[in-house]
Amino acid sequence: MKTDIQSIQYEPAGQFEATRYEKVHNVIFQDSKQGSLQVASEISNLIREKANKDQKCVLGLATGSSPIRVYEELVRMHREEGLSFKNVVTFNLDEYHPMERSNIQSYHYFMHQHLFDHIDIASENIHIPDGMISFQEAQEYCKEYERKIEEAGGLDFQLLGIGRTGHIGFNEPGSHYNSATRDITLDYVTRIDAASSFKGLENVPRKAITMGIRTIKKANRIVLLAWGQNKASVIRKTIEGDVSSEVPATYLQEHANTTFVLDKEAASQLTRIDTPWLVQNCEWTRDLTHKAVVWLSQKKDKPVLQLTDKDYNDMGMSDLLSSEQSSYEINIRTFNRLQHTITGWPGGKPNADDTNRPERAEPARKRVIIFSPHPDDDVISMGGTFDRLVSQGHEVHVVYQTSGNIAVADHEAVKAAEVANSMEPTGTFNQVLEEIREKTEGDFDSKLVRRLKGKIRRAESIAATRYLGIPDGQVHFLDLPFYETGTIKKKPLEKEDIAIMNTIIEEIKPHQIYAAGDLADPHGTHRVCLEALFASLDSLKSSPYMKDCWVWLYRGAWHEWDTHEIEMAVPMSPAQVLRKRKAIFFHQTQKDGVMFQGEDLREFWVRAEDRNKETAQRYQSLGLASYAAMEAFVRYDFFTG
Repeated sequence: MKTDIQSIQYEPAGQFEATRYEKVHNVIFQDSKQGSLQVASEISNLIREKANKDQKCVLGLATGSSPIRVYEELVRMHREEGLSFKNVVTFNLDEYHPMERSNIQSYHYFMHQHLFDHIDIASENIHIPDGMISFQEAQEYCKEYERKIEEAGGLDFQLLGIGRTGHIGFNEPGSHYNSATRDITLDYVTRIDAASSFKGLENVPRKAITMGIRTIKKANRIVLLAWGQNKASVIRKTIEGDVSSEVPATYLQEHANTTFVLDKEAASQLTRIDTPWLVQNCEWTRDLTHKAVVWLSQKKDKPVLQLTDKDYNDMGMSDLLSSEQSSYEINIRTFNRLQHTITGWPGGKPNADDTNRPERAEPARKRVIIFSPHPDDDVISMGGTFDRLVSQGHEVHVVYQTSGNIAVADHEAVKAAEVANSMEPTGTFNQVLEEIREKTEGDFDSKLVRRLKGKIRRAESIAATRYLGIPDGQVHFLDLPFYETGTIKKKPLEKEDIAIMNTIIEEIKPHQIYAAGDLADPHGTHRVCLEALFASLDSLKSSPYMKDCWVWLYRGAWHEWDTHEIEMAVPMSPAQVLRKRKAIFFHQTQKDGVMFQGEDLREFWVRAEDRNKETAQRYQSLGLASYAAMEAFVRYDFFTG
């Protein structure tokens, strides 16, 4: 996978020279792990510095997925390097209201699970808003929380995440710059983003207690973490936009010692990253030129071959033109590169010149692995390509990396158990029914219930793969252990997970691997499954057969590759679109009222079709052939990373 983004050295605020677009000091790392390690190092240095002066170190702490690796590293430092937290006093940003401390969704539970239970901090030095304070007492309670921060000497360091609404803490759009700790009503988007953790929007609290903007800005040092593509849009608004209550994080532009720590996905829409030619003169590499011309075509709403010198000059790209390189020549090269990504032969076309094709012609019949993080991503994300590979005679293996059991609603498990019981009553299915009936809100599924839900997902997957012509022996279920917790939160990726991945790859010895390339959430299942594949490829790349293996990354139901990134585009006819839809329909438990719907209320098959149609339309708008739909892929070179 290609990228023009380079890791930027982590440096203290004050040494950053902003572009004319950027108003907040920020540093970009290749991934969230690297960024997290640097932030943990800064926190540990501060703790030690304060301890050497016999002073308290007052930390403001955040929850959510963003700081998890920071806390993991601090715990490691405590265990392995003797980092002590005896001089540390902490104040958490927020808590749902109402919310019991013992609830697994509470931030009290989160902080103890990820940090406090593993370090030597004194319990009296831990402060987390009380989610069970009565609404009548909340105002006075919040004032007291502010007083405690002041009595501790104020915040030395405040760690933040950012929500898609631009909230910091739970300061939602409309929050005043002078706001203090208070009870607040949560934005709908914030509740949607939390819905998967609560197993449905209806279970997400509507209110929370949060530190205010003024409280946060009083901290001596602020570090905001943002990981993944889902944060790219709000990061651009926050760093480059005007200060506005509509994007509360923009208030941090007014803080003199703030740093945003980003991974390359979260930073991808910053102007200097996305369109660097608007910021400075560029070194016009082949890839950057391709990206810029596609962007120009879309901006001007003109086919690539119709772009003129004036179009280039008007959009700040005059330095791309020269006496030796006219717009005509650049346009032709860009058009040809786009055209060469299109193929109806995703496994390669036998007995054909493959010089300008995305895939090799030989071997004519390839062994293919389609890795699917959940038991439906294969057909949702690349069902048309899947169908093409099978119909063109390749040996296709589908490998489901996780069971997907937590995405099966209780009523679906009850239905399956009742059907089974009606055929032949057994103690097993009676026990399933009893355990589901006795579940209370927040309870984990038992192993037995999870097993049934996993079997339901397997049956749906087999039905879909049979429809597409795959023998049952070429369908594999890995049930990677990291996933099997029964909760939204998963275990870290471990050697056992990688060993299982290694085994299936070594068994099949594929010429092609397809895998989900979603990079939105560093702790999401798709991202972890991709990391498992990368780790496996790294350990196996010295094997002779791996020299003949190409890896293609697809996107899930939520996103598509940007047009300039696409290296293989597989067109679909109207008939193939319908076949893909039918394959998705076999996953009945995920079709109607899916548990993790998000704010997009379209069913998955509709999202997939709309996305595929939009990809085809983008190609058409650039001046290429018109197709009903397209699925897109980017090649990953695991030898270079």
